[in-house]
Amino acid sequence: MISLKSKKIAGAVITGFMLMLPAGCAKKKAGFAFPPPKVTVSHPLCRDIVDYLEVSGNTQAINTVQLPARVEGYLDGVFFKDGDIVKKGQLLFLIQQDTYEAQLQQAEGNVENEQALLRHAQIEFARYSRLYAQKAAADTDVENWRYQRDTAKAGLVSAKAQRDLARLNLSYTRVVAPFTGRIDRRLVDPGNLVGVSGSNTTLAVLTQIDPLYVYFNIAETAIPPYLKDLRTCALKSPKAKPATCTFPVYMGLANQKGYPQKGYLDFAASTVNTTTGTLLLRGVFANKNGSMLPGQFVRVRLPLGKKHPAILITQAAVQFDQQGAYLLVVNPRDNTVARRDVTIGPTKGYDYVISKGLKGNELIVTKGVLKAIPGQKVIPQLAGSSKETCKGTTK
Repeated sequence: MISLKSKKIAGAVITGFMLMLPAGCAKKKAGFAFPPPKVTVSHPLCRDIVDYLEVSGNTQAINTVQLPARVEGYLDGVFFKDGDIVKKGQLLFLIQQDTYEAQLQQAEGNVENEQALLRHAQIEFARYSRLYAQKAAADTDVENWRYQRDTAKAGLVSAKAQRDLARLNLSYTRVVAPFTGRIDRRLVDPGNLVGVSGSNTTLAVLTQIDPLYVYFNIAETAIPPYLKDLRTCALKSPKAKPATCTFPVYMGLANQKGYPQKGYLDFAASTVNTTTGTLLLRGVFANKNGSMLPGQFVRVRLPLGKKHPAILITQAAVQFDQQGAYLLVVNPRDNTVARRDVTIGPTKGYDYVISKGLKGNELIVTKGVLKAIPGQKVIPQLAGSSKETCKGTTK
């Protein structure tokens, strides 16, 4: 049987062991520390960039005309295929001509008749004027032939006008292209009566597709300052070639990458739309191969000024919270992470333009941002250097 004294000794030993055990474990844990996390850092990039405004627009034809039948008659012929590219002055439609040829001949005959009457009246008026001077004719005869002469003059003027009108009507029987462009399908087939009085018969629609207009709107807060130069240039040299007043603009179709088409601005509205707060602009783009059609929606890029230096940083390094955009920077003296609030501008590829908040010589955490905690240390690993880095610069 275990004595009371033995029980007390055993309890004291167990208690002492238990008290020693936590202290040993704590000491063991205190001797092990995790190293700081590794993160990838890089310096911002410095580049000369141009700020662009990217908006949507739509294409419109420079010239579009509905070709009407301006005289009445049967349609004798169609001299194009639907959808053809036609040249300026090319014959497209022919309306029955024999009626108008006969009217022209009749009008020319009336001109000759009036000319004969005028010559006769002039001769008689001159003869009776001499006789009246010799007191061999009455003054009523002189006045009569003066009247005949003046009437013949008026008749000749009227006859010539009728002749010109008849010649004009004959020319209307030939419907020609007023400019080079693409013609739509014919709307009237040969043999039909066209140009009936009181109706407007459209034979086809012709559209000029080279070059094309592109109309787009920009916000009044984004109006570039050089637009005043566009108006000034137009006022000083309204007939100047585009090269003398060139303000570039770029455009891309919905199925194209980027903005491969280059054109120039040629028009800016004189007032801002009070409803939308936007200004209407127009660009001109070459379309020699006819790949673009009027009415298409396009993407437009408008330069807002000249090249200027800027600081860029990859988009992966930029974080956002309720306070706005920020970066994580590493202090090169003690490798401590700090938060840096920034103001971002437009994107350039996969980079943000940093308009405020950076000097250009910082070490920015670009990979491993989840491991970098402000106030904690990290092991920075510098990414490959670039000639475009602006290390050591200020802004």
